[in-house]
Amino acid sequence: MGIVTPGFGLIFWTTLTFFLLLFLLAKFAWKPILQAVQDREESINAALKAAESAKSEVAALQNSSEQLLKEAREAREAMLKEARSMRDKTIADAKEAASEEASKVLELARIQIDNEKKAAMAEVKNQVAQLAIDMSERILRAELKDAQAQRALVDRAMLDLKSSN
Repeated sequence: MGIVTPGFGLIFWTTLTFFLLLFLLAKFAWKPILQAVQDREESINAALKAAESAKSEVAALQNSSEQLLKEAREAREAMLKEARSMRDKTIADAKEAASEEASKVLELARIQIDNEKKAAMAEVKNQVAQLAIDMSERILRAELKDAQAQRALVDRAMLDLKSSN
């Protein structure tokens, strides 16, 4: 036998060792190794499913948070719009109330001015009448000092009365 060709004993013992090792591996090692590989595959699949589930939950939470933000913005806009409306209404009401109050004050002032004007006119008339009476009295006293002047005045008054009828 040469260097390149193995002998029968070597082939026999190599084959016998191979089959013995194959038997031992099949009997004791293949099942636990295959079971470990299968367990590992199942845990990887479970982790992938959990990751997908977490990803979908994150997406749902993100959509939910975006929806909540949108609703919050809408609510804020509605509140701002309502506040602006209330402010404008309050301003309009205040302007209207001030205008009404100013009108009342002006009307009261006009009435007071008219009353004071009437009172002043009455006072002036009274003073003019008193002055006229005083002046007439002085004039009459001056003219009626003598009897002839008194008769002439009575005659004139009688003529005036006759002519006015």
